[in-house]
Amino acid sequence: MSASPSASSRGSRTGVWLIGARGSVATTVVAGCAAVTAGLHPPTGMVTETPDFADAGLPALPSLVFGGHDTVDCPLPKRAEALAAGGVLPHGLPSAVHAELAAADREIRPGGPLPGDTRDEEELIAAFAADITDFARRSGVDRTVVVNVASTEPAPAGGALPASSLYAAAALRADCPYVNFTPSTGLHHPALSAPAAASGLPYAGRDGKTGQTLLRSVLGPMFAQRALAVRAWSGTNLLGGGDGAALADPAAAAAKNAGKERVLADTLGAPVEGEVHIDDVPALGDWKTAWDHIAFDGFLGARMFLQTTWQGCDSSLAAPLVLDLARLVARAHQRGLSGPLGQLGFFFKDPVGDGPSALAEQYTELKRFAGRLADGAAPDPAAPDPAAPDPAAPDSAAPDSAAADGRGARR
Repeated sequence: MSASPSASSRGSRTGVWLIGARGSVATTVVAGCAAVTAGLHPPTGMVTETPDFADAGLPALPSLVFGGHDTVDCPLPKRAEALAAGGVLPHGLPSAVHAELAAADREIRPGGPLPGDTRDEEELIAAFAADITDFARRSGVDRTVVVNVASTEPAPAGGALPASSLYAAAALRADCPYVNFTPSTGLHHPALSAPAAASGLPYAGRDGKTGQTLLRSVLGPMFAQRALAVRAWSGTNLLGGGDGAALADPAAAAAKNAGKERVLADTLGAPVEGEVHIDDVPALGDWKTAWDHIAFDGFLGARMFLQTTWQGCDSSLAAPLVLDLARLVARAHQRGLSGPLGQLGFFFKDPVGDGPSALAEQYTELKRFAGRLADGAAPDPAAPDPAAPDPAAPDSAAPDSAAADGRGARR
């Protein structure tokens, strides 16, 4: 049973502005939405297309209109052909949805900052926000959700805004809800915590939970609930593609691993010995392999071990979740919700806002949230104060006046 739009959203259009719009994930999002809309493929992997979300009033898939920013110029139809050649997309799908890919590609604008770009932070934010606003006007959408699906960046050094935070600031400027599907900084930068809280916009993130950490969020509670003592939990990730190249940078890998480790600490009740190693293997392309080795003690100190292997296609795992999040956050905005959407922690390694870390509990929260999105549902009495700072955001000194009113950010 598919989720159906409410009367209030029927006939409306929703913009989805993708940061990293010509990457593998974004291309799979656009091609996949078109394929499901045309009935060419079922919505496998889309949580919002299950019966639990049928009455949530989510925007219909045919109503989604795509655009975005990217720093590369390979057209989406060409990118889709490359993904099909690599087995990521079904053979023949790029031709079947060529018109939809080309339409989205026409709405992609140059990102940045590129090497040699002389624009300062305020100029970049203003340019990016203008691109989003122009897209909304041309497309006639009722609202636009900005979703970051770009490659992971290193944690910022000093006070300068990294690229992900420039785009996040532009989303605030353009009055758009925001989703950070990456471990990059985005709205977590100290200079953006006050503008985000004052914007009255809903936002969610960060770092989509698609593989190894998804499994950890299930296994961690199992060990805790069975009172088994985990002594060590180590992991290895092998991946290729753009994310593999980006995560070859130790600083970027550290940002990625922080969320993986936090899930274990939260579900087991304390940090545990062991690390996650990430290796770039270009030959794997869009596929990734994750191994976990878990050492634990049983009754009377019996030493035991569990080993898991997860092999998956990164774009195919991520794309349905991006569509889910765009629909859920758009509906939350339509319903007047604001601030960090901790109820969407089901989708993330390092969720903003408060909420449980175990997957089953997160799904219960998500279903409850879907009920509150329905037409006629009462407001959530447990919803966070939109004026309160995001508890997941780092502490900071007060930002300068430009950042505080959303017109710019601290330089």
